[in-house]
Amino acid sequence: MRRLVLLLALIAAPLSAAPPASVAVAFDRSSQHTVLAEGLADKATGRKVSADDPVRIASVSKLVTALGVLRMVDAGQLDLDRDVSDYLGWRLRNPHFPDAPITLRLLLSHQASLSDGGELYIIPLGVTLRERLADPRMWDAAHPPGSGWFAYANINFPVAASVMERVSGERFDRLMQRLVLRPLGLDACFNWGDGCSAQAVSRAAVLYRATGEVARDDLNGQRPPCPVVVQDGQPCDLARYVPGWNGALFSPQGGLRISMRDLARIGQMLARGGRGFLSPASFAALTAPQWSAATGRGGIGEYGESTGFFCGYGLGLHRIGGGGSACRDGLFGDRTPRIGHAGEAYGLRSGLWIDPVTGKGLAFFTTQVPDDEPRGRSAFTLREEAIVERSRH
Repeated sequence: MRRLVLLLALIAAPLSAAPPASVAVAFDRSSQHTVLAEGLADKATGRKVSADDPVRIASVSKLVTALGVLRMVDAGQLDLDRDVSDYLGWRLRNPHFPDAPITLRLLLSHQASLSDGGELYIIPLGVTLRERLADPRMWDAAHPPGSGWFAYANINFPVAASVMERVSGERFDRLMQRLVLRPLGLDACFNWGDGCSAQAVSRAAVLYRATGEVARDDLNGQRPPCPVVVQDGQPCDLARYVPGWNGALFSPQGGLRISMRDLARIGQMLARGGRGFLSPASFAALTAPQWSAATGRGGIGEYGESTGFFCGYGLGLHRIGGGGSACRDGLFGDRTPRIGHAGEAYGLRSGLWIDPVTGKGLAFFTTQVPDDEPRGRSAFTLREEAIVERSRH
């Protein structure tokens, strides 16, 4: 027995001592290469992480959802500046400002006067978006939509996804396969819904909190029995779901599972100006500063605090490195403007960042980051800055 205990200890020691899973892929317009891959994708099996392992990429998902919206704009199915009530089939208004219409442009740039109300943006199967938005906690009582007030809110993207579903008649996860993921040749999916191959599921990177406990995606090689959050006491019966009722189901704001190699392919498309994927007008709308701290108003931290994290935002696209007296968004420390998006959830920090001038970029994630991880020289965490620095060598 003593010999068995010692053997188990020897086996477990290197696993517990392994660094947090971290992957970074550098790319330019025509090539990419893995510059960092360390730690374990699955501590239970000792499987090492690689650039081919899909991970829940958190808010970088917003950028990918915006690509889906713009593909529908290019197809003539959606208009960025039309009242989304026309698409939803019911009147969407901030009850404090009933005469101010809400558009996709406002939703995708966090200027629609919506609020997350804690975690009310997570809407389970069995509850509709319309029902949830009747809750007064979902609305900003002080700032109307279209007033130039920026307030980062996850719920904007479930609303946009509901519009996409209602117009297309397709469930969001399937629609995104058709619009974005398959055309770009990606083995990726939202919330382990339709699209990810069995191989991708078997390679899922488990997300661990800083304490080491499992946070998400401990799949044991199998698809989850239910890919969505379900209302208490209700079955996971997606066959009865009507597209447009609840665009939050497949987490358009944070639920994309994608490898860093595939995320870099999205970056390469953006580095090429969206050529062959988006029209020039849609690419310009995506990347232009729909809101800027220099000219607009609102909180410039994720929760409205003045951290200097958000200083420029397009359509589901974060602009960093542009400078400004209150801005601390220089993740790369070189005063070079970049486009992309950051992600934070379940102990993960992630990013997709592109220099649109040179076409060079970086796709990365790192795990087991504490909620109170110190900030670095920028408003990003020390861990994120360390990944960037290590990727330069």
